Amino acid sequence: MQTSKILGRGKWLALMFCLASSVSMAQEPSDAELAKKAQNPIANMISVPLQNNTNFGIGPYNRTQNVLNIQPVLPASLGSWNLINRFIAPVVYGPDISTESEGKFGLGDIVYQGFFTPKGSGNVTWGIGPVIVLPTATNQALGSGKFSAGPAGIVVAFVGKWVLGGVGYNAWSFAGKSDRSDFNQGMVQYFVNYNLQKAWYITSSPSISVNWEAPEKNKWIVPFGGGMGKIFAIGNQKLNGQVSAYWNAVKPEAVDGPDWTLRVQLVFLFPK
Repeated sequence: MQTSKILGRGKWLALMFCLASSVSMAQEPSDAELAKKAQNPIANMISVPLQNNTNFGIGPYNRTQNVLNIQPVLPASLGSWNLINRFIAPVVYGPDISTESEGKFGLGDIVYQGFFTPKGSGNVTWGIGPVIVLPTATNQALGSGKFSAGPAGIVVAFVGKWVLGGVGYNAWSFAGKSDRSDFNQGMVQYFVNYNLQKAWYITSSPSISVNWEAPEKNKWIVPFGGGMGKIFAIGNQKLNGQVSAYWNAVKPEAVDGPDWTLRVQLVFLFPK
């Protein structure tokens, strides 16, 4: 009788182990899929990225600038289309590069991007729409002082374990303070992600920027680099964490732009 009880308990333990293993195996594809979705800037998913960029080696005193971008993404359904609303609210510490210690801290100019994307587009998706820059800076050293707008576009491709794509825009000033310079700037960010096991991934997503109003040798910032990221959870909250570093191969000469950037990002994910 005692032997049969032990065998019975053994069967129950084996069954519980099999069920737990099945749940774990079922969870892995979900995390892998979420990793790819989180790497898609126009995914139909609410998210709140907090991206901190620390720029090193600015000016003759090798000053450091810090920009925390708060970037909520709010999708909306419009029939056979989605409208992906992306906001970028920068909280900036900008050093006074002519001094060793002084600087300004506050809110920079808020950027809105709205991408109209077709539903059910498969392994390749795209979006087009407007970009609007609002002169919300709390100090004139942290913003343009101009209202600006222009076109924006994005394309994303899923190829096996790869997520590839690019997003870009150009904005021109059309109103604002008359004593501030005209604004004509563009940005292109390509991204190359390779997904590994257990929701880890390798990433490279440098932001190339151009100021068309600047002299020839001061127009471009062209970085190269990359890093690592992972999807994880704290309780029921899904998160996407990422650390990367970028060296500026091209930078403005006149203002002695940053040598390199350390990016730390944490994204709160709210999948449907």
